[in-house]
Amino acid sequence: MNEIVLDIETQNTFQETGRRDCKLLKLSLLVTYHYNTSEYKVYFEKDLPRLWNELLSAERIIGYNLNGFDYPVLNNYAPYDLLKLPTLDMMDEVQKSLGFRIKLDSIAQGSLGAGKSGNGLDAVRFWKEQKLEELEKYCRQDVKVTKEIYEYGKQNGILRFDDYLTGEKREIKVDFNPQDKKSSAGNLTLGL
Repeated sequence: MNEIVLDIETQNTFQETGRRDCKLLKLSLLVTYHYNTSEYKVYFEKDLPRLWNELLSAERIIGYNLNGFDYPVLNNYAPYDLLKLPTLDMMDEVQKSLGFRIKLDSIAQGSLGAGKSGNGLDAVRFWKEQKLEELEKYCRQDVKVTKEIYEYGKQNGILRFDDYLTGEKREIKVDFNPQDKKSSAGNLTLGL
């Protein structure tokens, strides 16, 4: 399948903007993993025009908190509404099952036994210090973890996490099979 795993990092934070408004955030870096070619691709803000047709050609975009963060930030740049793309937002699936949100790192630790290499504030710091190789490495690792969580959930039908309130390891039933998910994309085209 032509599925793409996607994650973004930003140049600034909500604390810096004074409001929790994605329209005030600027993209620093975006990394994708393409299942049809088994490759990672890196996009800085100036490279985004190369991304739009790739997303349109994808059968599905996969990520964690795409609808709540990545897409709203990217919609500041996009020539079409990314929220209309065929998408699997695993955070939305977790929230539907549990009634609350869980961090990507918690799911990674519980399901894979390994987590992220840092947090989003590290990525903003890397950008501000222009440590672009470290920024790319951080975001690429997030995409790798997201990809592995997706594959784990698809293969096992569950995701795991440690419940910090009870100390127990819990399971969430998931169904990541694409034939069970309806696309809301319709017919999106770019006049390029």
